[in-house]
Amino acid sequence: MAGSGHGSGGPPLSSHYRYLDLLFALLGAAAFLADLLADLWVASSYMQAGHCLWGGLVLALLCLSSLVMQFFSWAWYQTDDIEQDLPSGCCLALVHLLQLGYLYRCFRMLRVGWRVCRAETAPQQEQGYAVFLSHDISMLRLFETFLESTPQLTLALSIVLHTNKVELFQGLGICTAFLCVAWSLLDYHQSLRCFLLDKHELGLLSSTIYFLWNFLLICPRVLAVALFATLFPCYIGLHFLGIWAAMLLWVWLQGTAFMECPRWEWLYRATVAVILYFCWFNVAKGQTRQRSAIYHGFILVDSVLLAGSWLWYNAPLRERSYLPPVLLAALVCSVLGLLLRITYYKWLHPTLQTRCQASYDEVDTAEGLAGFRAGPVPAPVNKRMYQLSQNHFLVSLQAGRNWGNGVLDDMSL
Repeated sequence: MAGSGHGSGGPPLSSHYRYLDLLFALLGAAAFLADLLADLWVASSYMQAGHCLWGGLVLALLCLSSLVMQFFSWAWYQTDDIEQDLPSGCCLALVHLLQLGYLYRCFRMLRVGWRVCRAETAPQQEQGYAVFLSHDISMLRLFETFLESTPQLTLALSIVLHTNKVELFQGLGICTAFLCVAWSLLDYHQSLRCFLLDKHELGLLSSTIYFLWNFLLICPRVLAVALFATLFPCYIGLHFLGIWAAMLLWVWLQGTAFMECPRWEWLYRATVAVILYFCWFNVAKGQTRQRSAIYHGFILVDSVLLAGSWLWYNAPLRERSYLPPVLLAALVCSVLGLLLRITYYKWLHPTLQTRCQASYDEVDTAEGLAGFRAGPVPAPVNKRMYQLSQNHFLVSLQAGRNWGNGVLDDMSL
């Protein structure tokens, strides 16, 4: 999570890329490799135990997430015009066909970050380029989390509930997966804050609250889906496709424009629809309080119906008498997560200084930016993350004229 400066004028810059940022990048790359090896180990363990279907599902999720990540990485290389020292197009395509695109980005990030950290006075262009690379890695990590880690977590919970026993590797995997999902969201949110004029970095209290409410909302959702999958393994796929299609339609109606190519935009919408199956993800500018309330109400009702179906068909509970208290705790977690979410956006959301300027950079909206850096850009700007940051933090220019500065009260992420 690269640090950001307060410099005046200019969009999303980071005046300081620190050794701590480099350490996080190194740990992220190491965690990716460790997660890959763990997935292969889990899949082989299932297959050696005769559970070929379970092992196949683990490998299928791994392959799907890898293919999607490689495509996004390759597509961004095709449209970005500020990348430095890239190999030829054929070599770049080969790297991604070999499923090495994400690791290649991590290697470039570490190389540039090390060069920036070692230089006593690194040029602003180089500082900005290091942050640019870190933002793309953060976005790809978010995609990987919800295309692989979260579905695999659901699968692992479902297997544990089905067998009514937990192996050591399953227990450790489940705990670390929950934490990784919440951490990925926290890292993504910090990347968005790099584009704000002030209070851009998450403090200890706000980081803790943000981490907790994501953790407390995702846990019950994953548990409800896992319970339903245990009871109706043939219907969980239909349930996922139905919810995913509804979320895809919802994302399309909001008119996203994340990718440069309109045809590639549909892959982004499909990926976001998968994220929305598990947790809230804002994709459009403007007041999001109503959209967020509708989404959370819908997901809460859906999760209650999934868990209720499991209870109805498994009553009376004999071997799993521990589950009713767990379900009650999950409901409490959902309510507590929503309360913490409201607390965060009520008191801990960044205060944005509204600036009325005559001209804006090409990614600014027609009504202007409030609380974002604008003007000539001496350093690279990750337009994708900048656009998402506007979706989450943008305050209307009219509000800035009326109030001078304002606290964003819509619950964006």
